[in-house]
Amino acid sequence: MNKPERSARFPLGLQHLQAAQPARRAELRPTLRPQAPVDHAAREATRDPSRRASASGLGLDSATVRARMVDRLRADGVGCEPVLQAFARVERHRFVDSALATQAYEDTSLPIGLGQTISKPSVVARMLALLYESTLARGAGNLGRVLEIGTGCGYQTALLSLLSTSVLSIERLRPLHDKARSNLHGWRQGDMRLLHGDGRLGHAPWAPYQHIVAAAGGESVPAAWLDQLAEGGRLVAPMFDEAAGGQVLLVLDRTADGWRERRIGAVHFVPLKSGRE
Repeated sequence: MNKPERSARFPLGLQHLQAAQPARRAELRPTLRPQAPVDHAAREATRDPSRRASASGLGLDSATVRARMVDRLRADGVGCEPVLQAFARVERHRFVDSALATQAYEDTSLPIGLGQTISKPSVVARMLALLYESTLARGAGNLGRVLEIGTGCGYQTALLSLLSTSVLSIERLRPLHDKARSNLHGWRQGDMRLLHGDGRLGHAPWAPYQHIVAAAGGESVPAAWLDQLAEGGRLVAPMFDEAAGGQVLLVLDRTADGWRERRIGAVHFVPLKSGRE
């Protein structure tokens, strides 16, 4: 449930943020080939139930399976069509272990190893829709340059590649970074690069970013993220809120006059940590 906008003093504590450490040398995935044509069958399947029988593929590969997930997201209040179309195109079962594939299109988080999870589709959709409602995204019709903190298995990265002009995704855990590279091998959508590094530092060489999204929650927003967010841009991240007694979604807009903040609902993400392993 949405809450009224507040000043950026809490929970950000902007006056107490420390200067970011120097960015580390990037290990970047080579730029992928230009975006392929839109999967019109998948898009139409999300809009017209009568056409779902003709969606190509069988079983979990079928656009019909993804379309049902999109129907649930829409029923839950996600109304951003570009985000829904992205969900209709990316096969979530390819990003989870084969033993869990049959649960891939349920609205549930699933383990991906090392104590990490792939977030619920409803939570991912909500965060991406919040990004897409920013001033810059509404004006450009896309998310522009995006910084993703926490690549995980690469599922959200794939979604972002359909919604942006370029994505830089940082993962601190080497095994997950390698898993995401494997999962995204052959994915030919847009300009997408993966970095094994400390997400709290962002990646200054590619800044500024029009949008930043994080899949781990901390006590305050790292100074590097604030420095690297473009004017007019938006950051969406889980953040601890003392009043709520847990994590909430923080929506932070950078304006010409400063910062505008909202805190929305309650979420549960893994802790935001420094360093890389």
